Amino acid sequence: MISPILDAPGRVDVIVIGAGINGIATARELSHRGLSVAVFDQSDIASETTAISTRLIHGGLKYLERAELQLVFECIRERNILFKTAPHLVEHYPMLIPFIPSNKRPSWMLAAGLLLQDLLSLVKPLPMSALVGPRGMRRRWPSLFEAGIKRGALYHDSHVPLTERLCVEMVLDATDHGAKFFTYTQITRIMRESSGVTGVSYRDQIAGYEGEISAPLIVNAAGPWIDNILALGGGYPRLIGPTRGSHFMVRDFPGAPQTCIFFESPIDRRPMFILPWEGMYMLGTTEIVVNEVEGPILADDIEVNYVLDSINGLIPKASLKAKDVLWSYSGVRPLPYMEEVDDPSKITRDYRLQAHDGDLTGLFTVVGGKLTTHRALGEDVAKKVMAYLQLRVGPSPTRKALYPGASQGKTTPLSNPPAWLGEKSRKRLIHVYGQMADQIVTKATDSPSLQELLDDKTGVLAAEVWWAIHREGAKTLGDIVLRRMATFINN
Repeated sequence: MISPILDAPGRVDVIVIGAGINGIATARELSHRGLSVAVFDQSDIASETTAISTRLIHGGLKYLERAELQLVFECIRERNILFKTAPHLVEHYPMLIPFIPSNKRPSWMLAAGLLLQDLLSLVKPLPMSALVGPRGMRRRWPSLFEAGIKRGALYHDSHVPLTERLCVEMVLDATDHGAKFFTYTQITRIMRESSGVTGVSYRDQIAGYEGEISAPLIVNAAGPWIDNILALGGGYPRLIGPTRGSHFMVRDFPGAPQTCIFFESPIDRRPMFILPWEGMYMLGTTEIVVNEVEGPILADDIEVNYVLDSINGLIPKASLKAKDVLWSYSGVRPLPYMEEVDDPSKITRDYRLQAHDGDLTGLFTVVGGKLTTHRALGEDVAKKVMAYLQLRVGPSPTRKALYPGASQGKTTPLSNPPAWLGEKSRKRLIHVYGQMADQIVTKATDSPSLQELLDDKTGVLAAEVWWAIHREGAKTLGDIVLRRMATFINN
């Protein structure tokens, strides 16, 4: 999947810089359309901003308040597409919105917004929203009822619990259609002439190999680092105004809900989540303006206390403390730069494509983007790329293209497992790899040494390590554990 740097072609139709979800989606769309694509990233695929999302594939409910109806419709459409093309990765995810008198948004407004969202997405493969009265609150969310919250609304949305696998499968699909991915490879220069860009110079950070690759068009999809890439081409006015967001993982706690809760922090009325996730609870998130993106991106004590105090304010019996946090992850959102921002949450989450001119003609920079609408972003970028290259645009092939782990009309994965495969491993393989679980087990059946159980707790097999390296392009231990096998979650 990940190509050795020495296999880099001398020339391609399009170079994509950045293997986060925006760059991956762009490469997938272009490769499906028959273009040759080379993707470069200074780290592993989906290892930075994409890896720190809240993992929701949502219908754009929060954008209704800002009247961003186009973005709402796009979110609804993309959610529906994922349910059809990646059903093994996307799950129904109900969430309670409690009606609290002190909310910035009154209950009637929240109820009206849910009704409108349901009307805008009548064809969604999810139940309609429903109001919850005192009896329902007492029965299903007793800790909130005890805290004096008597009413709410149950909203039905979706999430991708293993976002890492979503990205890996997109890369697999793109490489099956000819795209080449080069990870741990830094772009050192944007080559250009007076008429525009001509390619890039790069350096393999593991092997130390340096080289050049030519292309008439470059897509800068480096997320929070797009300004750094532009600096390699001679500089450009600032495009990114990133904000840091952090999530905190805790085990089951007193009063913990069985469903997601989407509420306003009692501290400052910011949107906040309690998210059941893979046997734990994900709490967050924060939003702090940062001026530069350098070094490790880590949460600070202020963020920890803010999130825990918000949860304790909603559920007093939770009594969460910093010592209860198992681990956290932080990253930066690639939001468009604005000179004066009093509330970062007001910055649009929509994306735009900046076409450059002069000696940067042929360079397109992606500003913004989000998990839910990644495929739409890739389609939009591809259309502009095709038009620039004077090629026929045509309909998007990825609107119906199934992910590699989708069933594709086949039988249920591992419906007839071999005797050596334990039940815990069987369930894990299906959960993580979908239909590809059959291929992994076939490989292990042919190579008995790969049947070794590496961890009793997770059920992970030696065959998964082989698969991560040889099929999914992992280069480091972190690639294997964090973004291929997803064994980090419950450890």
